[in-house]
Amino acid sequence: MTNDNSAPVVLIDDDRDLLKATAQTLELAGFSVSAFAVAAEALATLDAGFAGVVVSDIRMPEIDGLQLFNRILRLDADIPVILVTGHGDIAMAVKAIKDGAYDFITKPFAADRLVQSVRRAAEKRRLVMENRALREAAGEAQDSLPLIGQTPAMDRLRRTLRQIADTDVDVLVTGETGSGKEVVASLLHRWSRRARGNFVALNCGTLPETVIESELFGHEAGAFTGAQKKRIGRIEHASGGTLFLDEIESMPVSTQVQMLRVLEMREVTPLGTNEVRPVDLRVVAAAKVDLGDPRQRGAFREDLYYRLNVVTISIPPLRERRDDVALLFFYFAERAAARFHRPVPAVPATVHRHLSDHDWPGNVRELAHFAERFVLGLEEGAEAPAPTQSNAAMKLPERLERYEADIIRETLGRNDGDVRRTIEALGIPRKTFYDKLQRHGIVRSDFSR
Repeated sequence: MTNDNSAPVVLIDDDRDLLKATAQTLELAGFSVSAFAVAAEALATLDAGFAGVVVSDIRMPEIDGLQLFNRILRLDADIPVILVTGHGDIAMAVKAIKDGAYDFITKPFAADRLVQSVRRAAEKRRLVMENRALREAAGEAQDSLPLIGQTPAMDRLRRTLRQIADTDVDVLVTGETGSGKEVVASLLHRWSRRARGNFVALNCGTLPETVIESELFGHEAGAFTGAQKKRIGRIEHASGGTLFLDEIESMPVSTQVQMLRVLEMREVTPLGTNEVRPVDLRVVAAAKVDLGDPRQRGAFREDLYYRLNVVTISIPPLRERRDDVALLFFYFAERAAARFHRPVPAVPATVHRHLSDHDWPGNVRELAHFAERFVLGLEEGAEAPAPTQSNAAMKLPERLERYEADIIRETLGRNDGDVRRTIEALGIPRKTFYDKLQRHGIVRSDFSR
């Protein structure tokens, strides 16, 4: 977030002397001004991601201020447009206000009148952009749970997954228990052209050696005692899609040899037959240990490790991305509230402190369970309200309001109620901070230790 006074301003006026003077006024007030004498040039710099304010004169050649405003409306109706008018243009300006223009200012105007209007418009635009970011985060959360997060590590992880999803390379995923290794594998599948094929998962650590070969390679009827019917193995079932091998460090050595051949030849021979069947699959393997370290690798074959290690993705543990804990907690709490048909309770300071202080050795999985217990009133300091309107039934503005309040409470808790540190962490002006405290009924002293 940025201070509203540093917001970008696009200024348009065909009177070059007035353009220069107005630009200087806004720059002295702290705004970042891009000045244009021609509206078409200004339009070329604008898109829906523009985070600032447009200030334009109405009477201009070629594209006038009203035409410019209408084009910006089509581009993004939430971009604040302030129109500067002569006395004869007031009727037009009033109509533009009805159509969605942010403000109009008549000439001649006091510098402070313009600055205050731009400042308020910049604050409005900032809130719009924040709300859009929250909606995008929610959409991404639905699409990439539990890869929710705004820390640089999670941004890099999502970018990497997008970059390699369609490359068909085999991938080795490393990360602690509960960090989301299967979700990474699932996303690589869903974001690739293999998405129409099967995503087949197998945990190598849960199957005994006598079973895992049959599970992976399949078998013919009578291949061994108890094999009464033909069975298609997981590898063949994943042909055209993705095979996910979790805890691959637990795979028996004899199976590792066969798996190495599958990776090299892309073919499989079911138990009880000499028939070789080609397979078209991508393998994503996951390990809880560093297979590149011989001490941790143990009996795992070095050649299989290097064959799998075309691309390695490491998922950071939750304790290394603490700034994502609150975002994840609120997401899981909302999901639990929808599941249990009850609202999310107010989050007390004790829970905020636990979120920030706990190391979360079980990572995202542990946090998700904690959020569920909190919604059910099973965590200390949390009371489960009587089931009323669930979060899922709330309108988006109400959910965003609650979400904003929770972020402020979490940040206050993390900073022990210190106003200066909280404002710096939130990146908002002091007045805005106090306005939000009042609107959400938050008592700052409740978070002081």
